[in-house]
Amino acid sequence: MSKAKIAVIVGSTRIGRFAEFPAKWIADVAAQRGDVEVQIIDLLDYPMNFFGEERTSDAQNETAERWKKKLREFDGYVFTVAEYNHGPTAVLKNAIDLGDFIQKPVAFVGYGGVGGARAIEHLRLIFVEMGSASVKTGVHIAYSEYLSAVKGEKKLGDYPHLNEAATSQLDQLVWWANALKTARAA
Repeated sequence: MSKAKIAVIVGSTRIGRFAEFPAKWIADVAAQRGDVEVQIIDLLDYPMNFFGEERTSDAQNETAERWKKKLREFDGYVFTVAEYNHGPTAVLKNAIDLGDFIQKPVAFVGYGGVGGARAIEHLRLIFVEMGSASVKTGVHIAYSEYLSAVKGEKKLGDYPHLNEAATSQLDQLVWWANALKTARAA
């Protein structure tokens, strides 16, 4: 069977964001597998209008179409999820609303309050409505792990429990990506 094409989506565009740390880490973990082809996609490269906004420019509409087209290249997705005010970033929610994830699996690497768990729970419900399958295992980066990575004291890969969760999550994501790819082809 061919390798599952997985996109790691950087889910924050804020100045000084942490999202690049978990995106690079989970992409590196995925790249070490023989069953995955992985690519990082940064929302900074897709400045889109807000869904349904009347003042949308032609350039923003073209970017949204380029975003959808890019997403269609993949069999599954891992999102980095920053938790602000018990929810995901507005830019990530908007990118999901403008995206195309039907009958494809999604996974999450969260950080922020309680490892991003509340924001991830929001997204799991949203993705049900998008017609996607959310994998069971989430990766939750605690504040102490976040802080040590930002300060350069440790890397996310230095934490065995994060590596274990990432491996389990990717096992599930690849299984669902292959199963749903087969189902879509039928």
